Amino acid sequence: MKKVTAKGELRPLKVPQASRWVLSNGLKVHVVRRPQLPLVAVRLLTRAGSAIDPVNQRGLADFTAGLLRRGAAGKPADVINESVEFVGGSLSGWAGEDALGVAVQGPAAHVESLLTVMGEVVMLPDFPEGEIALAKRRTLAQIANDLDDPGSLADRALNRALWGNHAYGHETVGAAADIKKFSRGDLVRFHRQSMGPQVSDLIIVGDVQPDEMYRLVEVAFGEWKGGPAMPPELPATPALERAGEVILVDKPEQTQVQVRIGAKGVSRGHPDAFPISVMSVALGGGFTSRLVSEIRVKRGLSYGAGCHFDSLAAGGAFSVSSFTKTESCSELLTVALEQVALMRQKGPTPREVKAVQRYVSGLYPARLETNESLASAIADIQLYRLPEDWVEKYRERLCAVTAKQAAAAAKKHLFSNERVVVLVGPAAKLEKKVARFGRVSVIKPNELE
Repeated sequence: MKKVTAKGELRPLKVPQASRWVLSNGLKVHVVRRPQLPLVAVRLLTRAGSAIDPVNQRGLADFTAGLLRRGAAGKPADVINESVEFVGGSLSGWAGEDALGVAVQGPAAHVESLLTVMGEVVMLPDFPEGEIALAKRRTLAQIANDLDDPGSLADRALNRALWGNHAYGHETVGAAADIKKFSRGDLVRFHRQSMGPQVSDLIIVGDVQPDEMYRLVEVAFGEWKGGPAMPPELPATPALERAGEVILVDKPEQTQVQVRIGAKGVSRGHPDAFPISVMSVALGGGFTSRLVSEIRVKRGLSYGAGCHFDSLAAGGAFSVSSFTKTESCSELLTVALEQVALMRQKGPTPREVKAVQRYVSGLYPARLETNESLASAIADIQLYRLPEDWVEKYRERLCAVTAKQAAAAAKKHLFSNERVVVLVGPAAKLEKKVARFGRVSVIKPNELE
């Protein structure tokens, strides 16, 4: 993929046209032929993410996704793994907030066998009791590790403060108390009721022929039945209930403080997505951003600082993240809040806008170089109903943003007082120092379990 012409003008990204069809069972199939390398990547995305975890079963979507490949169609996990690895492939399953995915990659010459294995783990998982018990131990160990890690604690506390009781308000990995009670019946029920061809997309990218894929996909997935007829409807995300608060997670032994500032954002595909992106990168999306310059370069308060808009189907969040010594926590918060306020008031300068556009435009093609990355981008387009030319026209749309539009996005979408601060560190040393940033609530790490 060529990036720029000799005159510095952007050349359009040449993404091969996808061949598309729908199986009789409702499964939507997208095939992109990329013959440069004899490889193929296949990704199945079904709209069954952690946002639809049942009440008191937080983490069930992610847990189910991880168990799909641990036994299917009467074959144990080691047989499934060997059949994929023998041909030089890999197989994985995961869940995010909005979707559950299964992916397989490998040599294009073995695409038929890879599709067969994928069809079995998607349609015919066995959920063996022994594998469930093992997965519980691993997941509980992961949660215990997260509760001991200051950065993970900060992210957990911020997530709960931003979303409250909304479907996005719990971690994808789930809660220890719920995971301990998962049964095989819970997984079978979730798979039967939440996964199905009518709410799924299958994306194939690589050195393949679309006509041949039509035949192989029909064989591998044509018998898939059941599941919901329509994607789940998520409730609108609530207002920030804890606006103005400082949530202090007490870790007395810490000499550094993890810092998060969070506020409401926008949903994926928002009309202001590109002005927001330009403004956000200028504020805290790269090494030359304002937050890095003011916090790291000029004052030496931290090795790193940044900001990010996280956009999902039903809403989004904006966050600033950094870390610093306990003694400099108040100063870092002051600087970060001042920089957000300044960006909100005046927006990025024309020079900053151009710098961001050059930076992102230069990086973007590299994000699509592999079959896996292009398959992921196509999956996002389908999941979030983005324009079909989202990938091809991404850089053009980004570079069309003016400083005036970026400033308008900053004024509209950056917080003023509707924000929450999360700190992880020694409460005894911090509580009085940070009281000027809002009402302080001190909690223990185990309250985030």
